[in-house]
Amino acid sequence: MDAKKSDFIWRIGILIIFLALWELASRLSLVNPVFLPPFSAVLANTFKMFADDAITYHLLFSLSRAAVGFATAVAVGLPAGFFMAAGGRRMKLVLEPLADVLAQINPFILLHLLVLFMGIGEPAKITIVFWACVWPIVFNTAAGVAAVDRLLLKAGRGFGSGRYELFRKIILPAASPKIFSGVRIGAGYSVFMLIAAEMMGGRSGLGWLILNDQVNYQIRNVFSIALVIAILGVVIDVAMELVQKKLMPYDVHEYVNSSNI
Repeated sequence: MDAKKSDFIWRIGILIIFLALWELASRLSLVNPVFLPPFSAVLANTFKMFADDAITYHLLFSLSRAAVGFATAVAVGLPAGFFMAAGGRRMKLVLEPLADVLAQINPFILLHLLVLFMGIGEPAKITIVFWACVWPIVFNTAAGVAAVDRLLLKAGRGFGSGRYELFRKIILPAASPKIFSGVRIGAGYSVFMLIAAEMMGGRSGLGWLILNDQVNYQIRNVFSIALVIAILGVVIDVAMELVQKKLMPYDVHEYVNSSNI
């Protein structure tokens, strides 16, 4: 059996076992069903919440905020990463320590400062998503560009390639896997950081909804929303993987070796 298929079957099997244990533990009252409802009940409640439009409105709000913050992070992070890697030794000595320090700032501490200047509206939440997403993109882009084999660049120049040709045919393909790793990490952060930000302030979104249901002791709703968030995270990661395969259908090393410079 193919290794990928074997890994997939193994993961699905572990997930099924986990859900079965969850169901049995609740049905047999090994844990209090009030605090841990059966998975089947949570699943039925999730469909009911969608049918009643109790969750769709907030889901769309969260997705729109996450998309704006993530898109802004990509738009800023990719050029910043390229500039950090290609700006020369002195530029790297200036920018890299500064970026390292800024990346260590806790986004939730930052949220309290943003609320003072921006209020609890959309800009503060989108800025939190941007801040969480941008640093993996910057650092992975810089690392990918810095790791490009200099011999390939010399060979490209020897064949008369200009800066644009070197960038398009050598640097970008060679650095793409590392760059996309940063983008995928940022995409994952975009939702989960936003959920936490919505819990700390706001009147819409999945984060606010799960906190509101928790306060009102709607335990099944809390589990249902958590299930939606987990599935959303998986869907985003799978979608980013498909985009990566679409944009980079080649093996990078084979591409570089056979590239027609």
